Amino acid sequence: MAAGRQHRRVLVRLAGPVYLELLAGVAAGIINMLWVARLGGDAVAAVALAGNVENLLLGVVLMAASGTTVLVARARGADDPGAVRAAVRGGAVLCALLVPPVALGGFLFRDPLAALLLGGQDHPAHALATAYFAISLPGTAVFFAVTVLDGVLKGTGDTRTPMRLAFLANGLILVLDPLLIQAYGVRGAALATVAGRSCALAAGLLALRRTALLRAARAARPALPTAAAVRRTAATGLPMAVDFTVRMGGALALVSVVARLGVTEIAAYGIATKAMYVATMAFYAVRQAASIHTAHLLGTGSDERRAVARQALGIAAALGAGAAGLLFLGAGPVMRAFGADPDVAAAGALFLRCLGPYLLLMACFIGVGGVFEGSGAGPYLARITVAGVLVQLPLAYALSGLGLGGICLATALAMAAQCAAMAVLHRRTAGVPQLVPDKAFSRSG
Repeated sequence: MAAGRQHRRVLVRLAGPVYLELLAGVAAGIINMLWVARLGGDAVAAVALAGNVENLLLGVVLMAASGTTVLVARARGADDPGAVRAAVRGGAVLCALLVPPVALGGFLFRDPLAALLLGGQDHPAHALATAYFAISLPGTAVFFAVTVLDGVLKGTGDTRTPMRLAFLANGLILVLDPLLIQAYGVRGAALATVAGRSCALAAGLLALRRTALLRAARAARPALPTAAAVRRTAATGLPMAVDFTVRMGGALALVSVVARLGVTEIAAYGIATKAMYVATMAFYAVRQAASIHTAHLLGTGSDERRAVARQALGIAAALGAGAAGLLFLGAGPVMRAFGADPDVAAAGALFLRCLGPYLLLMACFIGVGGVFEGSGAGPYLARITVAGVLVQLPLAYALSGLGLGGICLATALAMAAQCAAMAVLHRRTAGVPQLVPDKAFSRSG
């Protein structure tokens, strides 16, 4: 019982700042859109499109960031400065390799990219989207660097500094938005975002230099050559990147299914999902905490995956049940707070009240998933996610005749299948001492 309480305290300590970090980004995004809305509907469409592209690019850089977090946490547990240095170097170099094709390639092909995503160059928002991409896509160099830096700090067990950096970046964005948007239009929104993140990156680099674990690592000989460190980071982080990207792709595909129901339903779904994201970010915060804690324990040679999974499950289930209850009771006020008209508000409220089973199951799956990520079982988890999305979309199409309630039922059934598959995986792997050979932590020389 004492060990369980200790795991729970560590998970809560790690997850709390992560949730506030994620929440700050969402809040800044909403306020940013309110400023952009003053420029008209075409500007809103252009910036919203760019936001969807950035979400997909986040899946790309997660390969470097998440892999670095897990490997630094394991090296910290093993008390191996050489392994810490190799993990940090692997993440930094992998990030540097990912930047040119995205930043430079995105800038060069910004016009056809906007046309492809908008359905043609004759779309009213095409010129505005192209103008936004001209700044935001080169700015992914900063976005990627901040994300990997965030991963390094979390691997050291520090989730508070990334939270503070997020507050700094998003606070500056909110200050700069009205000034730059008024002066430069949608370009100003992109400039504000890049400027805010650049300041956070500078502050984050200073924080890295002050971290005792990383200072010790700089004086140590790397445990792996650079090429091997990069491969290891990519192999560790790729399943997490796939998991995130598939979920994002599945969510976008689900929008097309909902769109078949009508304008009222798609508007209600769009507003309701924004409210739902406030809850689901808490689940992902638990996931990151479980991944960091599990990797650290395995680095020390202590295999407590089953105990950590129980605590992560308990915390996530409580969050899921709480979110379901709050959305059920507050569905109407939530929809009205977004200014929805009566028909849209009624449809959205129904959707939110039906989400309870899905939210509870999703919380459990996401939260416990961090244990698998931190222990090297990410590839298995990614396969379950892919299978779940492939099940969800046909189910949603088949049950869409029931309206938004049918969409809720489809997502809940698909998530139940994923939870069942994860339970089977947990029973099969909990007793395996080491899921992935960890040669990175053997000292060289």
